[in-house]
Amino acid sequence: MPRMWWVLGAVAVVALLSAYLGWTAHRVERVHVRAQAAERALDAHLMRRAAAAAVVAEHHENVELYAAARLALDADPDERETAENDLTRQLQAVPLTGADPDTKALLGTSRRAVVARQVHTDQVRDALTARRRPLVRALGMARRYPRPQYFDIEDPALPEPVAAVPLESV
Repeated sequence: MPRMWWVLGAVAVVALLSAYLGWTAHRVERVHVRAQAAERALDAHLMRRAAAAAVVAEHHENVELYAAARLALDADPDERETAENDLTRQLQAVPLTGADPDTKALLGTSRRAVVARQVHTDQVRDALTARRRPLVRALGMARRYPRPQYFDIEDPALPEPVAAVPLESV
């Protein structure tokens, strides 16, 4: 009878260990998938921002801003950070206080790009933390996923949106 308890104990330990390893492998997969999704979302928001900047540059006939926007749209992946930083500097040099729909769209897309970059940074940090765990490294659980990279760009200092002025009752 005591031998049976040893066998049951060993089976329970193996079951718990395999459940923990499965949970850990699934966690590593989830954080990498979320980091990849955040990277795609950031890329989409940056593309929208560059396109909106090109429209505003054409509207205001600003050659430097248009060139920076086109470079950001056409940049290779390894040159993307530099192009986006140049676009941010150009946007900071241009007064974006107009009430036209193109400028409002640019301000909105710029704010969404800032939020998307923050989300991306958080997801990359989580994925890199999961990769650094000793068990994950020892068993090579993150081998099938590319190592996520931070996307370091300057956050634009944009003007606050103009608040709606209430109409006075007559």
